[in-house]
Amino acid sequence: MTGIRPYKRALDRLQTAGFRPTRQRLGLARLLFEGEHRHVTAEQLHTEAMGTDLRVSLATVYNTLNQFTAAGLLREVVVEAGKSYFDTNTADHHHFFLEGTGRLEDIAADDIVVQNLPLPPKGTRVARVDVIVRLAEDDGEAA
Repeated sequence: MTGIRPYKRALDRLQTAGFRPTRQRLGLARLLFEGEHRHVTAEQLHTEAMGTDLRVSLATVYNTLNQFTAAGLLREVVVEAGKSYFDTNTADHHHFFLEGTGRLEDIAADDIVVQNLPLPPKGTRVARVDVIVRLAEDDGEAA
């Protein structure tokens, strides 16, 4: 039998990052990492987990997302005060944010050029520049 173990990608990511693969961590990692790159809120992930019979509190989902972010498995994208998405794509890139629906979409890093950044304060360095292009629904009127 040469089949791949269920949860293998999720288990490998957890072990590589040094996490003990608890049932809850493994279940959340599977939801996050087994498919394509995605953007999720803690609330969305909690709802998905409950839908797969993974019994986990919202607080545990938040804690796990923050742990995964600190370990470099996720990127947190703050779109407004109190509203964060967690992105499984940790490569350099930017985002479109559709304000009406809350949808977040990737923009390739090469599609945006950032120039003339100010010098950072003494003792600091620019770690990354995140651009969020906010979109509104087109009302159909010509500009």
